[in-house]
Amino acid sequence: MERLIMALHYGADAVYLAGTEFGMRAAAGNFDEDNMRRAVKTCHDKNVSVYVTCNTLPREYELARLPSYLEFLNGIGVDALIVADLGLISMAKKYAPDTKLHISTQLGIVNSETCKAVYDMGASRAVLARELSLAEIRDIRANCPKELELEAFVHGAMCVSFSGRCLLSNYLTDRDANRGECAQPCRWKYHLVEEKRPGEYFEITEDNKGTYILNSNDMCMIEHIPELIDAGVTSFKIEGRMKSSYYAAAVTNAYRHALDAAIENRPLPQVWIDEVEKISHRRYSTGFYFGYPGQYYSSTDSIYFAAADVCAIVESCDGEGN
Repeated sequence: MERLIMALHYGADAVYLAGTEFGMRAAAGNFDEDNMRRAVKTCHDKNVSVYVTCNTLPREYELARLPSYLEFLNGIGVDALIVADLGLISMAKKYAPDTKLHISTQLGIVNSETCKAVYDMGASRAVLARELSLAEIRDIRANCPKELELEAFVHGAMCVSFSGRCLLSNYLTDRDANRGECAQPCRWKYHLVEEKRPGEYFEITEDNKGTYILNSNDMCMIEHIPELIDAGVTSFKIEGRMKSSYYAAAVTNAYRHALDAAIENRPLPQVWIDEVEKISHRRYSTGFYFGYPGQYYSSTDSIYFAAADVCAIVESCDGEGN
């Protein structure tokens, strides 16, 4: 709850969070029913929307628990469900008819035809795949229904696998990343073993912390909010699950100022660029927005927040550059 309060206090227009099931961070401090009710009331009292993640890929034996959960979320006034599974989309329309549908990045939306398809299914927003460039987003915006909102990530950790659809954790640890249980083996420190020398571990040193051959850079788009608005992005999403309350406050605050500056056509003060450098992070990049990751980052080389139990968004433009 503390992270939620921080996100609200520092300028999020919406928060996304998870219940105790069906969210993509099973190990996080998620919301039970009582805390979910409190969270919705707290946010609505401040005119902030609440989006609940139901973005796992549920197995057959889990389906029976979904109707009552969806009815509960609908009954307490959750503003939207973030979903990825086609069957769950159908169930949400049946059991949570008053709740909007946002299609998760887990679906891997990379073109306007998919946007049209999910819009026809009842979605009001598509969270685009992180692998898209700004030019591709601009084309998608031009060719999909104007009423469909487009959301994009602007800051935080990036999964090494396409749109987070990964089997590495399942294979190595029997923890299913697509059901919220990722052990994050892409973040582990690895050594090299030569075929004829079993048991001999050779370090491939990248820096003084060792070698992390599968790690992806963190995303940072704080200097490029105007370009995202121009491309047609409606909502700006910060990834920050499993992060601290300080992270929630600092990053949400910085992007709140960055979005306000962009909307008012003002230069972004350097203090907010410096602010995101002070928090714990991997090396920053601009993801795929300007080419392949690592090719472009300019810092000195609506906003969402996602923490252990809450995430945040700022969505104060209409996606048309206004």
